[in-house]
Amino acid sequence: MKILGIGKNYVINLDDIKANKENPKLIFSKPESSLSVNRDIDYPSITNQLVYEVELVIKIGKEGKNIPVAEANSYISEIAVGIDYTAKDVLNEARSHKHAWDLAKGFDGAAPISTFKSINDFTDLSNINFSLKINNQQVQAGNTGHMIHNFAEIINYVSAYMTLQPGDLIFTGTPPEGIGENKKGDHLQCFVEEELWLDFKIN
Repeated sequence: MKILGIGKNYVINLDDIKANKENPKLIFSKPESSLSVNRDIDYPSITNQLVYEVELVIKIGKEGKNIPVAEANSYISEIAVGIDYTAKDVLNEARSHKHAWDLAKGFDGAAPISTFKSINDFTDLSNINFSLKINNQQVQAGNTGHMIHNFAEIINYVSAYMTLQPGDLIFTGTPPEGIGENKKGDHLQCFVEEELWLDFKIN
């Protein structure tokens, strides 16, 4: 199973989507051991800057290579919501030496996600609302209509480089406002269309 992520994929103003379409796409990966499904996580000992980003996560349902945009959404079987965690201090150190991001993005617990729901539960993939509350205060909110590269375009792009297989997961980007750091004891709740999907604490 592959776990991939796309960075810098949301805009605040819809007018900015067109201007950013041709920018290089930022793709990274996380190991399977970073997953945490609907359970509390421990604050990682390798960082003092645990940065959260709420994202929708798509699951691939069938194998595909060089998937056309027009067909790409048919390769999605389910959707979840999750947090893409970054050890920001580890990332800054890696960047200073022009090293890869793996350790900053791939530590244990770096990918908490909800259980998945069928793609058939969604009537419009370009209009899905999702949000994050920390300690009962909303800190991030987004809508898939503000994506620079939508689900189909992400699948099309990634599948040009690697075969996508059933069970592969793709974190599809985070709203640019409200990203911040978590502390021990924080309580996170992720919502999709105002329904609570993911609920966990940081020990």
